[in-house]
Amino acid sequence: MSVPKPTCKDKIETEDELRSIIGEPSELVRKKVISYVDDHCKDFISRSPFLVISTSDASGCCDVSPRGDTPGFALVLDEKHIIIPERPGNKRIDTMRNILSNPKAGLLFLIPGLGETLRVNGKAYLVKDDILLERMAHHGKKPLVGICIEVEECFIHCAKAMKRSGLWEPETWSEKDSLPNAAKILIDHTKIPDMTEKELNKALQEDYLTELY
Repeated sequence: MSVPKPTCKDKIETEDELRSIIGEPSELVRKKVISYVDDHCKDFISRSPFLVISTSDASGCCDVSPRGDTPGFALVLDEKHIIIPERPGNKRIDTMRNILSNPKAGLLFLIPGLGETLRVNGKAYLVKDDILLERMAHHGKKPLVGICIEVEECFIHCAKAMKRSGLWEPETWSEKDSLPNAAKILIDHTKIPDMTEKELNKALQEDYLTELY
């Protein structure tokens, strides 16, 4: 007898149906959200060298993108505004195009070794103020633009995902030689002729050395 394949057709359609499965949050969880960056959140951001930013365009097409630099690279201007420097990248400008058409964003700040994360949601816009960009210069190089988040929600997120994944536990990591190879993936996906995996890997490593800022 054949075993039926799982599908995604049995959908949950309403919040009431979802709540009947998940349940209600505790009072602590309901009350943990604040609408500004307090001293605790400012300290967290000052220690974070890495964040992910989620955006969507006007039609709802979503994107998530990493940002990283030295700890505190995201600049807290005041309790309602955070600036993220936009360093040189792949020029796809997915995040920034989305912000232009739908000025909302969500941030997730991580600190290596810490299970808890910090979530920030709010309005988003792009800035080019020279004095502001100068404050975020690295080795004399200013960011191209800044992504400003006008904070609407700010809250700590528990460590369960980190505990389950073992993300910060080196003994759970795969051997480096067994990890996915970016050059091979790009060769297979782009089908660019006359480009070998070795050549592309060399080009990537050179770019990582010379084009970070």
